[in-house]
Amino acid sequence: MHDITVISMVFTAVLALSCLFLILSPFFKWGPNLHAGTKNPDLVSTKEALLTTLNEIEFEYKMDKISYADYKNLKKQYESEVVSIMKEEEQMIEKDVDKDLMAEVEKEIEAQMKTYKNKKGEGK
Repeated sequence: MHDITVISMVFTAVLALSCLFLILSPFFKWGPNLHAGTKNPDLVSTKEALLTTLNEIEFEYKMDKISYADYKNLKKQYESEVVSIMKEEEQMIEKDVDKDLMAEVEKEIEAQMKTYKNKKGEGK
């Protein structure tokens, strides 16, 4: 009987700590995990702001708050800004990638695919 109360107290403590973690975790920034591969946080925040603005523009258009012409112009403007930021991010990532390592990884993937296809063919 004493073991049951100890187990229930441990379980309750683990449950309470889990709930506390889930409640408090949004208040802490987990930046490196959210935006892996992006070294410029200003670029990320700018892109997020532009995407949010695009969503707001679309919402306002659907609610008949802005005209179709304004919607198209604003959408085109913000989309071009987002595209330029995404290209800049892609260039930053491409600079960081080791070309020899990527070639080696692709060769290994192709070898594994050939092995898998051969095994699959033998199983028939």
